[in-house]
Amino acid sequence: MTNSAVNENIVLRKKLIEVALPLDAINQASESEKKVKVGKPTNMHLWWARRPLATARAVIFAQMVDDPSGHVKQFPTLDAQNKERQRLFRLIEQLVLWENTTNETLLQAARDEIHRSWRLTCDENKNHQQADFLFNPEALPAFHDPFAGGGTLPLEAQRLGLESYATDLNPVAVLINKAMVEFPGKFSGFQPINPETAAGNTLIEKEWSGSNGIIEDIHYYANWIRDVAEKRIGNLYPKVNITLEMTEDRPDLERYLGEDLTVVARIWARTTKSPNPAFSEMDVPLVSTFMLSTKPGKEAYIEPIVEGNKYRFVVRIGKPPNLESTKKGTKLARGANFQCILSNSPIDENWVKAAGQAGTMGSCLLAVVAEGTRGRVYLSADEKQAELVIDNDLVWQPELTISGSTQYVGVKPYGMASFDQLFTNRQMVALTTFSDLLMEVRSKIVEDAQKSGRADDGIRLDANGDGVSAYADAVTVYLGLCQSRLADWNNSLCRWENVAQVPQQLFGRQALPMTWDYCEGNPLSSSTGSFNASVKNLSNSFFRLSNLQSKTGTGEQQNAMDQTVSLGKVVSTDPPYFDNVPYADLSDFFYVWLRRSFLSVFPDLFSTIATPKEEELVAFAHRHDGKAGAESFFLNGMTEAMRCIADQAHPSFPITIYYAFKQSEHSDEVGRVSTGWDTFLSAVLNSGLAISGTWPMRTESTSRLRSLSSNALASSIVLVCRRRELDAGVATRREFIDLLNSELPVALQNLQRGNIAPVDLAQAAIGPGMEIFSRYSRILEASGNTLSVRDALGLINQTLETVLTEQEGNFDLETRWALGWFDESGFSEGDYGRAEQLATSKNTSVAGMADAGILVSGRGKVHLLTPDELPEDWDPQSDRRFATWEAVHHLVRVLQDSGESAAGELQAQIGPSSAEKVRELAYRLYAICEHKGWSKEALSYNSLVQSWPEITRLAQTEQRAEQGTLI
Repeated sequence: MTNSAVNENIVLRKKLIEVALPLDAINQASESEKKVKVGKPTNMHLWWARRPLATARAVIFAQMVDDPSGHVKQFPTLDAQNKERQRLFRLIEQLVLWENTTNETLLQAARDEIHRSWRLTCDENKNHQQADFLFNPEALPAFHDPFAGGGTLPLEAQRLGLESYATDLNPVAVLINKAMVEFPGKFSGFQPINPETAAGNTLIEKEWSGSNGIIEDIHYYANWIRDVAEKRIGNLYPKVNITLEMTEDRPDLERYLGEDLTVVARIWARTTKSPNPAFSEMDVPLVSTFMLSTKPGKEAYIEPIVEGNKYRFVVRIGKPPNLESTKKGTKLARGANFQCILSNSPIDENWVKAAGQAGTMGSCLLAVVAEGTRGRVYLSADEKQAELVIDNDLVWQPELTISGSTQYVGVKPYGMASFDQLFTNRQMVALTTFSDLLMEVRSKIVEDAQKSGRADDGIRLDANGDGVSAYADAVTVYLGLCQSRLADWNNSLCRWENVAQVPQQLFGRQALPMTWDYCEGNPLSSSTGSFNASVKNLSNSFFRLSNLQSKTGTGEQQNAMDQTVSLGKVVSTDPPYFDNVPYADLSDFFYVWLRRSFLSVFPDLFSTIATPKEEELVAFAHRHDGKAGAESFFLNGMTEAMRCIADQAHPSFPITIYYAFKQSEHSDEVGRVSTGWDTFLSAVLNSGLAISGTWPMRTESTSRLRSLSSNALASSIVLVCRRRELDAGVATRREFIDLLNSELPVALQNLQRGNIAPVDLAQAAIGPGMEIFSRYSRILEASGNTLSVRDALGLINQTLETVLTEQEGNFDLETRWALGWFDESGFSEGDYGRAEQLATSKNTSVAGMADAGILVSGRGKVHLLTPDELPEDWDPQSDRRFATWEAVHHLVRVLQDSGESAAGELQAQIGPSSAEKVRELAYRLYAICEHKGWSKEALSYNSLVQSWPEITRLAQTEQRAEQGTLI
């Protein structure tokens, strides 16, 4: 059965997501959630590009609840409909808050709303030929995400009371989904097995409801693993004794005299032979920074001491005398460009790559970090601590070849071709030891159960068991996720974070980047990067799983292109973004360890040597004979995946699809277009779907590593889709353009009022534009050919640029001149004659604009004042020639220098009417900068708009305070 066969005669009602959403509240909650570090269910194991729980919860709820406009009898007037809509908005606004994730009263209210709409739907379709299958009022349709990834969407569907199915091609993703949506329900209320509990000595004083029992066992058996591991490999992680000699020039160490301190990290630098012939036999360090701690009041650094043709490193406490030199280490420039510590000769990238490929790159110990009673203790390296685990026989090593493009796998040019090369010998011994202990602990769990008198039915988890054997498998999987996560913190690509003073995990972003000075953590300690810390992180995640209404959840390995799981289900999904993330290539890092540990638990899931790649729906040229082949594979595969969804998804509910591909990838004869969006939207429309709504959701963290240095997207676009009507008409290109010109400006104004980030505006504009495009079965060119999606995207972008340009008419004369000049010259100097010519055309003058405080001129040259050049004592209320241009750059200056609070004070002085024009101008300036490739300036305008809600709130507080003072 497919939707196309049953759609006829079904009474359809618009869902809330197809009409309206409290977008600001959802986005604010999603942005706040990104800052939460502890207690997220998604912390069970790393996965890339996860959506916030708040966004997923709001989208699925609004996808299932009727919009009041569909119930005219109950809500006969627009006012009545809007009042009911606002009631639903208030529920969503509470539902998305992080602190309400486990608010059972609120969640039950949401479930009741879903059931209410569902019962009405069933009643209206009770006579349909498929009523027994599709419209059972006693049971909600199940939920399915065919690209489940990290499991956020299936988890939130389950939280809202739906039976949840999570499928993915990638075995690592499948295991994560099993741990999140399948095992907690399967073993809810399971009595813990460990002997401590049997003796009444529980580690957690709780009733054995929900996941409390399994958490108890995870803690107990994790401690057992850790204790046995220390007996086996504790000698590889010796403590450091503080001697009298060490305190001679380090009075800070005197309080630890005679103590043995636990080493939490060893900081190493890679080495290569010096390119200077005089030192050609010497290995010299490649160091990106000598700073150990930059925390105010607790600074520490490494001082390199050169003695002839030798060098050593001494740890110093306090601020270094030459801060900039210490910060940059021996690094000369970006990439692998360093300076020889002995001769000062430059070491270029080619030299370093050649050393890596030849296998001559080594390592030297820079410093040791120990755990003190009052924080970190930084110690100079000695020979004992510098010993590597070279003599240990490696029982096993992950020799799988690293696949993928060097765009994401930056280690490959430096000779790191297989995963074992990402680990020191000591790290491989440690990780292998923990992996071995997983199978031992599983046997211990079964043995402990039998000792306590609990029968073992012998049915394993892979055979859908739910007794002792299956439970032992589940506990072992959770412990294995901790071991797998341990690998993320224990490899030679981890940096030392000198602010937080902890090891930094490898996957700070979606790549395997080369690291020059790396941190080797201690898995046996209790610090960040240890096994104990991984277990604590995982067990904290269970708190947000404890209130799942549905006990039924399933994680399965399925190919989205031919799956049949979606049949009759509600579908929301987050598919791959063209070529943005190489999931399979990156997840091999975890797969090699998980497969070693769990091949006997899930033999089918881990049957392949590596994760599936040829069938993965991403457009990588190296897999598909170039860019054209990759694009064709993605289009055909995604079309089939979308057709599977369109043909099977429950016809009463729209399908929601997340997509976050950076628009404006390149330009051609039809304007700015994006291959990623073009290909993806073609797949969606080719599958028979039409777009009935679009929402820009702030799903990306603006503090993530990539966005710190680039205008990375902050939002995903959620496409709301239904099957295209069989009688969808045909339109001409001219009619399509007319509709864009009439409808898109209003949509863009709404997006700007909703404070969409400028970096996301072009992407967000695709939604309302493609809504118009997908209303028709075809749009015809004058030649009679069908208008392509690529051409439609070009026309949408042209309309966007026109709308932004037309907004210039709202600005004062000085601002309009400044925009024209900025578009030509930016903040660079230009000829006075050209400036005066442009000023005449704008009915102003260069002298007038100098008087307005936006430029300086002299010796035949003119340049706009940068924010840094503007006077700090500017008062907008006394400025006799106020210009919006001036205001926006003063706000940029204040925001960068003093933060949102000071910017709020300034906005209060500017006033609300002028402030709105400031925001409009920031959008226009960002668009110009993006076209010109001026990333630094673009980032400042984007940051201003993203901070705008908080700046406005602070400004309003300031204004109310002033009014109160006047009264």
